[in-house]
Amino acid sequence: EVQLQASGGGLVQAGGSLRLSCAASGFTFDDYNIAWFRQAPGKEREGVACISGSDGSTTYADSVTGRFTISSDNAKNTVYLQMNSLKFDDTAVYYCAAIVVVTTGPPCPTWYGMDYWGEGTQVTVSS
Repeated sequence: EVQLQASGGGLVQAGGSLRLSCAASGFTFDDYNIAWFRQAPGKEREGVACISGSDGSTTYADSVTGRFTISSDNAKNTVYLQMNSLKFDDTAVYYCAAIVVVTTGPPCPTWYGMDYWGEGTQVTVSS
């Protein structure tokens, strides 16, 4: 059974930091790109960051570049999202998702077509 378990959300003041974790199981980690998405109230879900399970290459949304860092521990089948300099607009439910790698190049070039989704974790940034 495929599972993606997100954790680490919480309440933080603007300017603070949080680290999210996504523990994956039930599939071959190296064959997938793992991504973080978020959805704020009243807004569409958006891709935030993505990492290749095979070579560690990354893709970021413009809104988080320079503030968020995605990383992976392949031995633990876990992906992390380090979020620094958090802003009120970062408030959202954060989800991790996985998509099988079918082409070369940067991971998650379109953010569409995820094969698996996990439950979300709430991140609330107070202004």
